[in-house]
Amino acid sequence: MKSLWKFFIITLMAVLVSACSLQQGGGNEDSSEDQSKEKDGTQKIGLSISTLNNPFFVTLRDGAEAKAKELGVEITTVDAQNDPAKQVSDIEDLIQQGVDILLINPTDSAAIASAIKSANKAEIPVITVDRSAEGGEVISHIASDNVTGGKMAGEFIVSKLGDSGKVVELEGIPGSSAARERGKGFNEAMDAAEGFEVVAKQAANFDRAKGLTVMENIIQSTNEFEAVFAHNDEMALGAVQALKAAGMEDVIVVGFDATDDAVKAVEEGKMAATVAQKPELMGQQAVDAASNYLDGEELEEFIPVELELIKK
Repeated sequence: MKSLWKFFIITLMAVLVSACSLQQGGGNEDSSEDQSKEKDGTQKIGLSISTLNNPFFVTLRDGAEAKAKELGVEITTVDAQNDPAKQVSDIEDLIQQGVDILLINPTDSAAIASAIKSANKAEIPVITVDRSAEGGEVISHIASDNVTGGKMAGEFIVSKLGDSGKVVELEGIPGSSAARERGKGFNEAMDAAEGFEVVAKQAANFDRAKGLTVMENIIQSTNEFEAVFAHNDEMALGAVQALKAAGMEDVIVVGFDATDDAVKAVEEGKMAATVAQKPELMGQQAVDAASNYLDGEELEEFIPVELELIKK
């Protein structure tokens, strides 16, 4: 009888130990599942930048990544290096990586349409930044008003020259919305002012070295102009170098973006002015908007970033 009772107690203890082990195992499995869900719940943002060779877009990226860190969201940034084909490929990679939303700063507004349509097909929302797209479904566009900025630059040149003047225009990348819109605003200002003429215009692809070369070529064909408007500061700074080498340092040069180098050039009197876009704020607003959308908030179709004319 004692042996039977002893056996019963030992068996009962074994069952209790086994039950505790199973309960602990189930608890670990639930904990692991919760952690997995928490990890999967992290917002993942893909950011495609047109080029990081331009200080403006470096600042935009830095603003976006700082905001992402502040909000606790993941962000993956890719650099298209001003190559539309590479940008399409980069975005396809981001789609494959399973990002929740895409922020796209197009190199070419038309060429980017195919990548946006791929994102639409994958049900990944797209927000464009600084430059717009000419195809695909975009939930919001975050940018300064480039037409207004170009007009500000043109009106400033008119105010500096007075009754009349001959002006050169250095254009950005053909096909980009920024080049098209800034040029539109600038030429509206020129057309509205009697006695003013754009005597030469040529694309320099938003690049400083190209701006230098193009400005040299224009000077060789005609040196009869009093002002230059460049669609961005990099081209403006290249133009300043060419004008200095040609002994034409009295020519008014106006840029666009207010990069650190350009603001310094304005302070030193090498450039007359630059239109400030606030790229850091643009990057911050883009990530903020993306996160809010993923949280279920509706976005405005256009989210403007304020402009400011920087002059000495």
